[in-house]
Amino acid sequence: MDTGPSATTAPPTAGQAEAFYRELERRHLVALWNVATTLLPKEPKSRALPYLWRWETLLPLIQRAGELAPLHRGAERRVLGLVNPALPGRYGATPTLWAGFQYLLPGEVAPAHRHTPAAIRFVVQGEGAFTTVDGDKCPMSRGDLVLTPPWTWHDHGHEGTEPMIWLDGLDLPLVAEMEATFFEPFPGEAQPVAKLVGDSERRYGVGQLRPTWDRRTSTHSPLLTYKWAQTWDALRRLATAGASPFDDVAMEYINPHTGGPLMPTIACWIQLLRPGVRTRAHRHTGSAVYLAFEGRGHSVIDGQRFDWRAARRGRSRASGSTRPWSSRAR
Repeated sequence: MDTGPSATTAPPTAGQAEAFYRELERRHLVALWNVATTLLPKEPKSRALPYLWRWETLLPLIQRAGELAPLHRGAERRVLGLVNPALPGRYGATPTLWAGFQYLLPGEVAPAHRHTPAAIRFVVQGEGAFTTVDGDKCPMSRGDLVLTPPWTWHDHGHEGTEPMIWLDGLDLPLVAEMEATFFEPFPGEAQPVAKLVGDSERRYGVGQLRPTWDRRTSTHSPLLTYKWAQTWDALRRLATAGASPFDDVAMEYINPHTGGPLMPTIACWIQLLRPGVRTRAHRHTGSAVYLAFEGRGHSVIDGQRFDWRAARRGRSRASGSTRPWSSRAR
């Protein structure tokens, strides 16, 4: 049976293919088949490098910043940020997380403002400072975790007698990548305290209970302060009950309403490594920043050993480390 004329297609020449790809580039197009393995790799590869910032190096620089950098509008926070050596110009400890140490002197006020990135504060040393979040004054002590959810007014003040240092953590690089970063100063230097001191603790400090009239639907935790005394007690009790082969005695700070992470983009952990324990190797897609809060030990990351010790002077109460926070999104 005659099926009619047939046609054959000659393969393109190298010159034709090159001209085609030049035309795509000129038209701001890309051929997916040429970049598929870059866009969709078989496994993720972080741009960041494992890195250790040593406290004995950081502390003198933090204290020097207190002498050189007064607080005022335009320079509202005295913070030394950690910059991953593989991410120059990105201002992040990891591709998704900003981390830095904030230094507040007695009598100082870090002016009120708000911004779209979410923030956490983990107090390393000192007593007497506070953070006011949307009118709720949250006293800060060593080991406390304090939250600043996105777009909440917040300022810091210091009513004590010794300098305060805390670790700041923000999802700033992640929000910047989404081009959603913006900032607004408060009309005054400090916002008024509109609630009883520690209001969120009074309402949500017992995680299993909440006010019957509360119908909060926000995605961040309504509890703004997680006190060290309760955290340390919970760690010690868990150590008698069980442990993870990968993280030993580890607990996550949770949103008491949902049982989930504190914020959609930031999870916070507290981790106790008991003396003599060696955990099993594992990996995850979220990046993390660890603060050695008490004791000393070491971590092995991609075959490289990092020896760490507590970020404070004096004898520690336990051998262990904290993992204050990690990213939930990439």
